[in-house]
Amino acid sequence: MTSKSVNRKISSLKSFFKFQLRMGLLEKSPMAGIISPKSGKRLPVYVEEKNMQLLMEHVEFPDNWKGKTDRLLIRIFYNTGVRLTELVTLKNGQLDTNAATIRVLGKGNKERMIPISHSLVEDIRLYQKGKESSLGRESLNKAKTLFVNEKGNALYVKYAYLAVKKWLSLVTTIDKKSPHVLRHSFATHLMNHGADLNSVKELLGHSSLAATQLYTHNSIEKLREVHKKNHPRG
Repeated sequence: MTSKSVNRKISSLKSFFKFQLRMGLLEKSPMAGIISPKSGKRLPVYVEEKNMQLLMEHVEFPDNWKGKTDRLLIRIFYNTGVRLTELVTLKNGQLDTNAATIRVLGKGNKERMIPISHSLVEDIRLYQKGKESSLGRESLNKAKTLFVNEKGNALYVKYAYLAVKKWLSLVTTIDKKSPHVLRHSFATHLMNHGADLNSVKELLGHSSLAATQLYTHNSIEKLREVHKKNHPRG
């Protein structure tokens, strides 16, 4: 049994005996001296850089609206680290292709600005341009979001989840394949290339540095590999 499961049971017992004390059925809780075990932090699962490069540069997406949507969807997930709901609900007005930035509305309506590459800006422009020619003005009036399906409606969360799972399955064998794994990959690859922890925190929209520090473990593992490979006494 994991420490997380043990803690959940301890919490239930503590609540039960607190109730007993409140009802006057006990004078002292038998849980008073019980110490909860520390829960180990689950390390983020991520896709290797070479596998992401393989997916974006060598895997061929269908030359139709679904294929174009899926490719851009994965590109933005990986290039910005946004959450699933943040991307699905992303409005056209939140994109500034001239300034090469995306304005994201995160948890607690907290707003953050994320810079994007010029190549991604070009892909977004082509996608927006293709909306009208592929779907028509009437269909486009149905949704104000960046991503739309073949009928011009905003994408739903499950569509994005299944699309990411499908395409990641072609390049990686990791058990979990989801938009959140792309978010982990975004942060891990930034850290591996020397990005500042506070900068990664702001890009991810974390409220505290503690959540972002999980990614330092993967960076340390990367440094350990470099040390072992290159140091004469490694």
